[in-house]
Amino acid sequence: MNVLLSGIVGSTAYGLAHAGSDIDRLGLYAAPTVELHGLHRPAESHVTTAPDRTLHEAAKWCRLALGCNPTASELVWLPADLYEVRTELGEELIALRRTFLSARAVRNSYLGYATQQFRKLSNRDRSDPQGLDRAAKHARHLVRLVEQGLALHETGEVVVRLAEPERVRALGERFARTPDDAAALLAGAEARFDRPGVLPDAPDEAPVESWLRRVRAVHYAPAE
Repeated sequence: MNVLLSGIVGSTAYGLAHAGSDIDRLGLYAAPTVELHGLHRPAESHVTTAPDRTLHEAAKWCRLALGCNPTASELVWLPADLYEVRTELGEELIALRRTFLSARAVRNSYLGYATQQFRKLSNRDRSDPQGLDRAAKHARHLVRLVEQGLALHETGEVVVRLAEPERVRALGERFARTPDDAAALLAGAEARFDRPGVLPDAPDEAPVESWLRRVRAVHYAPAE
């Protein structure tokens, strides 16, 4: 595969990993341009579990990032030590990362995913002995998504590595036991999202389109 950018994401990137945590990898690649011209388009994602790795084709990753998908977007905001592949085109994409951002998409995606975690937290089966651990994981994701989304709304920056992971773990344990406490966190986040932020109303697609066309030009291979 023509991997352009790849790195370690998930709990390791956030600072929430423990001894038994999986190492999750995320990246993007360029399909050979000639393969995009046929009747059947190539797969847009490749996912493996051994190792845990997700690779999105460049165009799909761009669409996800333009929608401010939290998982996809963090690839271009990782701390430098977490990158495993950084090609020249990958570096260009990192330099373009702010052009993908827009106020509505950030609110909808980060707050939307946090709300999904809250539903999972609230609807857990309390008779399941393993349920509390899963609920704590959902709660940690809820707190992370709220804090990352608000930082993005108010500063224009994605902060992948949490400044206080122990505090997030503690909140996760608390919210797992008393999910109603998390409702106040979500309500406060909604109020802050209602205030004006620093992000534009719409992403700047022109440089993204230009980058993707360069990717296609570089990876064009004529049929034999």
